[in-house]
Amino acid sequence: MNETLTFYTHPVSRSRVTRWMLEETGLPYEEVVLEYGTTMKAPDYLAINPMGKVPALRHGDTVITENAAICTYLADLAPDKGLAPPVGSKERGSYYRWLFFLAGPVESLFTAKQAGALAPPASAGYGSEADALRTLEQAVAGKEHVFGERFSAADLYMAALLGFYLRTGVIEPRPAFVEFAQRHYARPAAQRATARDEELAKTYPHPLQPRAAA
Repeated sequence: MNETLTFYTHPVSRSRVTRWMLEETGLPYEEVVLEYGTTMKAPDYLAINPMGKVPALRHGDTVITENAAICTYLADLAPDKGLAPPVGSKERGSYYRWLFFLAGPVESLFTAKQAGALAPPASAGYGSEADALRTLEQAVAGKEHVFGERFSAADLYMAALLGFYLRTGVIEPRPAFVEFAQRHYARPAAQRATARDEELAKTYPHPLQPRAAA
């Protein structure tokens, strides 16, 4: 890989998913830490991601935003790590299904729930909360992986989302959710990513959190 990977991040954000994925690939990358309301909304960064949000990944002249897209891109960039099933394999469809089910309906559902603004099931892409939770539980219950016999970016994204929403109390701690998240957060790459973000968070807290004393 000749072109530099540049990772735009904040340690208290969805960027933690991308950092975990970067650590899984083992690819070298540069990090640029942005702050809410200032550098994250500055013209230089808006030229990269007009949403003024993180994460974003720049690879040469290519910019990728949104965790599911970044995870998919990185998995293909490091084929030797086996983080995505081969194109044309039977498992590739399951891989896409779960990544984008999580990125679309699941994220939308739990964001709406946090805001106290759930839409009627008939009009919402996520349907009802009960249906979405049942689908999630069936996907992970009694399984080491969402599909297949080896860890993939879909497992990473599933564990990351379950872990986040369990910690914030948005979903109930069903055993299947807790076990799946804990199993994959124990991976060395996840531990390295968490350690780095926890260290950065001492200097770059979320605006709603107090800044750590020097």
